[in-house]
Amino acid sequence: MSIDLNRWLEELAAQGGSDLHLAADNPPVIRLHGRLERLGERDAPLSAEAITEAIAGVVDAEAMARLRKTGELDSAFELKDGTRLRINAYRQQGNFAAAIRLLPNRFFELEELGLDVGLLRRICAMQSGLVLVTGATSSGKSTTIASIVNEINKTQALHIHTIEDPVEYRHVSQQSFVTQREVGRDTESFAEALRRSLRQDPDVIVVGEMRDLETMTAALTLAETGHLTFATLHTSDAVQSVSRIISAYPAMHQAQVRVQLASTLRVVMSQKLVPWANGKGRSLAAEILVATPSVCAMIREEKTHQMRTAMQTGGEHGMQTLNQSLLSLLNRRIIDRATALEYSEDKALLLEELEHHTGQTTKRKGIR
Repeated sequence: MSIDLNRWLEELAAQGGSDLHLAADNPPVIRLHGRLERLGERDAPLSAEAITEAIAGVVDAEAMARLRKTGELDSAFELKDGTRLRINAYRQQGNFAAAIRLLPNRFFELEELGLDVGLLRRICAMQSGLVLVTGATSSGKSTTIASIVNEINKTQALHIHTIEDPVEYRHVSQQSFVTQREVGRDTESFAEALRRSLRQDPDVIVVGEMRDLETMTAALTLAETGHLTFATLHTSDAVQSVSRIISAYPAMHQAQVRVQLASTLRVVMSQKLVPWANGKGRSLAAEILVATPSVCAMIREEKTHQMRTAMQTGGEHGMQTLNQSLLSLLNRRIIDRATALEYSEDKALLLEELEHHTGQTTKRKGIR
């Protein structure tokens, strides 16, 4: 049985889904507003042969050969109507499976991201330093960075250089000059591309993911030498993101890395996409850490545990905790109480804040 991949992808887009999952002996499954659902009751379990044929139909021969050899493949492809998708193909139980991500067909404006627009504009105006966008898979990291890069591209005459695996958003040069390299096709690795980038005269550098110590070191060096550097990490909160970088180094080098990170870090945005109360979409909840002088001192002096307090009280700098972001969404009735508690990293504190808010509301009603 052959796979009607185009039909499934059209249904995925029509329903507002994000991912299509294919695996042998299973019917197709989509991720809709963060939750997995059967694509359609009429679709029967898929054969291994049909999945292999479908993958081979959307990637080139070189990529298919790499998948057969290594059992792993990250790539991007485009449909005839211009829709771009990312595919991660892999071997499981001896057969190929795939997760296909539908990429947005436009860049979000800064005002649409659900983040502090003033902070985003300050980031766009930065001349150097490290900006981290962190979160789990499918938390909107690539979308946030692409939107910031698009704003820089529209408004400033700079060389923007991206290194990605794969290239998800294609930028067309506007005010800026944009070059994009794909790991595995245009360069061997993130670390190798970053080492070479210093000779390519970039102003802004985007690192798709800081996967290893070598990539982290190269990104810190670029940020330290006058380049605005964006990178992603798979970490669950802002404090953990800072700690992850430091702990990646041997103990004998960590003091030096703390100094280097304290001098280069500008902002950490840790993201989660949380489902709406009506079940028809998702909104961004984000923890924001801004590298103020006091936060930089905490990094240098091994006091990262104090950063959460800095975020709670640093609203004037654009900082917020995840709980504060969730409460904002809850107060605007975008999400419900159960969802806020589900996605909170500190449920006990959120419950206290909810009870305090309820008490204040009751008092105000009593005054009336």
